[in-house]
Amino acid sequence: MIDVIIIGAGPTGATAAKVLAESNLKVLVVERMKLPRYKSCSGMLIKKTVDLVKRYFREDIPRSVMCTPTENCGMVFTDDKGKKFVFEQSGLNVWRSKFDYWLFEKAIAAGAELRDETVAISCEQDDKTVKVKLHSDKEYIVEAKYVIDCEGVTGTFKRNVLGKAPEVITTFQTFNEGSIDLDPHYFYAYLQPELSEYDAWFNVKDDMLVLGVAVRDTSTIDHYYETFLRYLEENYNLKIKKTMKWERWLLPYIRKGFSIDYGKGRVLFAGEVAGFLNPMGEGISAGLESGYTAAQASINNFATPAAVIDGYRESTKLLREYMERQWGLVRKLVGAVL
Repeated sequence: MIDVIIIGAGPTGATAAKVLAESNLKVLVVERMKLPRYKSCSGMLIKKTVDLVKRYFREDIPRSVMCTPTENCGMVFTDDKGKKFVFEQSGLNVWRSKFDYWLFEKAIAAGAELRDETVAISCEQDDKTVKVKLHSDKEYIVEAKYVIDCEGVTGTFKRNVLGKAPEVITTFQTFNEGSIDLDPHYFYAYLQPELSEYDAWFNVKDDMLVLGVAVRDTSTIDHYYETFLRYLEENYNLKIKKTMKWERWLLPYIRKGFSIDYGKGRVLFAGEVAGFLNPMGEGISAGLESGYTAAQASINNFATPAAVIDGYRESTKLLREYMERQWGLVRKLVGAVL
């Protein structure tokens, strides 16, 4: 019998697993990819994320997980009419594969068990336990008191629990050798509707120029990406010598009046799969915070499943208010309801 099964070994799952294991609960983490696992992400840690890591993991983020430029100085937004807004804030630039694995090593050190290359398929609940169907080289059942689903938007477990699939957007980005007249210490987001169906962005990682667009309709990727390239060439003297690689990923499509899926019965949702993601795609701080609060709610109300979800909902009120403020900011920048 497992006390808690965590699905997903990203920052959300690592935080939840560490907190639960430190409370002497038997914790199993299942991850569909082999660790260290890669995730397409800007890797820009805002100050809130850095502070939460220090609070939850009681260590500073090591330089071994960072890339250059190491320091991030903030974000530069360009609104739908081409006007710039600079938000100065200290932060860090990391590779997600290294950063996530460093976090997860702390969960392992606390006593959590890992099974990577293992997929959580579905579950059946009763009054006392959750029976989770897992698959690695074969299918088998593991029984637990609770499940915290931290699998992110690409997972299928939530669909089987709630019977609904999330709305998603597709991100497309490239890593390039070249030059541009922009300060590499900032993350740049462009909200003009002619450049993407959600947002477009630019940042630098280990001297590579990272250019990306987000779309609802994948057939429009080439159009928006080429338009974005021309925009950067005309406005910031972008020159690409060589494209090193490209990648696609999925993110939840967060709308105004977003809803949070806290859980059902003995299954809780945390991080992106729950809907904790601000409209500009910054999900690491929300993942850390929701993973921590889901774990604490489980510990504090272990014998009463209904109280676990109620406690989790209550303890994330400030996080939800933070997301709503982010929505207010974006609405002002685009001048319309998304």
